[in-house]
Amino acid sequence: MSTLLFTDPSARAEARRIFESLPMPGRTDEAWRFSNYMALDLTPFSQSPAAFDGDRDRLLKRSGGLAESAGKMVFANDTLIAREILAETLAQKGVIWKPLEVAAAEHPDLFRKHFMAHGAPLGSAKFAALHAASVKTGTFLYVPRGVEIDLPIEVFHWLSGAGNSTFPHTLLIAEEQSKVTLVDCFLGAEPDAAGLAIGFNDLYVGAGAQLNYVCVQNWSRQTLAFQINNTVVGRDARAKSLNVNLGGRYARTESASRLVGEGARSDMLAVTVAEGDQEFDQRTFQDHLAPGAYSDLLYKNALDDRARTIFAGMIKVEPGAHRTDAYQKVRNLLLSDDAEANSMPGLEILADDVRCSHGATSGQIEAEELFYLLARGISKPVAQRLIVQGFLQEAIDRLGNTAIAAKLGEMVAAKFAR
Repeated sequence: MSTLLFTDPSARAEARRIFESLPMPGRTDEAWRFSNYMALDLTPFSQSPAAFDGDRDRLLKRSGGLAESAGKMVFANDTLIAREILAETLAQKGVIWKPLEVAAAEHPDLFRKHFMAHGAPLGSAKFAALHAASVKTGTFLYVPRGVEIDLPIEVFHWLSGAGNSTFPHTLLIAEEQSKVTLVDCFLGAEPDAAGLAIGFNDLYVGAGAQLNYVCVQNWSRQTLAFQINNTVVGRDARAKSLNVNLGGRYARTESASRLVGEGARSDMLAVTVAEGDQEFDQRTFQDHLAPGAYSDLLYKNALDDRARTIFAGMIKVEPGAHRTDAYQKVRNLLLSDDAEANSMPGLEILADDVRCSHGATSGQIEAEELFYLLARGISKPVAQRLIVQGFLQEAIDRLGNTAIAAKLGEMVAAKFAR
């Protein structure tokens, strides 16, 4: 898919052919173990019409975001409706921040080299092919060597209308010794409209660079969603990603982090709030290809009602990747006897002198914690919410940005309020 250009209909046709030739996931597919594959019906969804003017105005007002940012893009139904550059010096420093289709035309070599270069190794190749055949726009961000962007860059992707689909794409290249924070927000305009979302991220972190990437998913409650994330981390680089899962009926996230340079570090974080009959399916891959690299995964899930979560993660230490440090921890907080959390951490070690560990725990709110708050006059629902928010906050705080952490805390609290 790396040669796909928006102006190449033959490449789109080939992606469509691949999509149609690959079977839908089924009971015997190990990559979809425990998944509700019966929920993966794509037939009700069609290509989204462009957002009309009244809808655009409404969605722009709802794209408030952070108090301070370096810039903002807002998309609605795969159409750019607003682009604000709040730090005018970025272009002077060589930063390229444009809609994906514009960057594909103006910077074809960069685009060809990085666009969907690593595919979907964790099971969603069929849906990645549909994304490649259907993608129209997204975000392209190039940060040159040595450039540091102090404030976050924000992107909002809205899906509006019932039965519509969206295919957002993010392509980010952080060159050597650069620094950037990008916040992607994926949102449903109507709380209960059925929709299809298939997103894809390509994140490249050069030697000595630092990337913070935040993916906030709050689609409508009836959305079928897939998000495929690929991160490549170079020598002595630092990549930190945080996935926040709130919306959707069935939402699958696949995150692969490849540590290709010595001394690279990848922190993979996630928080999930699941209630009703929501299902969140999370698959991860920490792939150590270079010696002396470090990866640390912390996923936290809070489940109520009949909600389900699935986690399947693999740490792989490739031959020659000696002195690897890799960790994987999944913690599930069950708020209902009917909630279900499935965890499948794994290791594959093909090198010597490594330190690797993984673990998963599931439990309920401690009676002593709840009693402590009830004894101080706090109602039970509020006490439970405070405990759960405190449980999730550890992963959010590890991002190291207080403004983003506060905003995410508000979104988590808003879901509890509903």
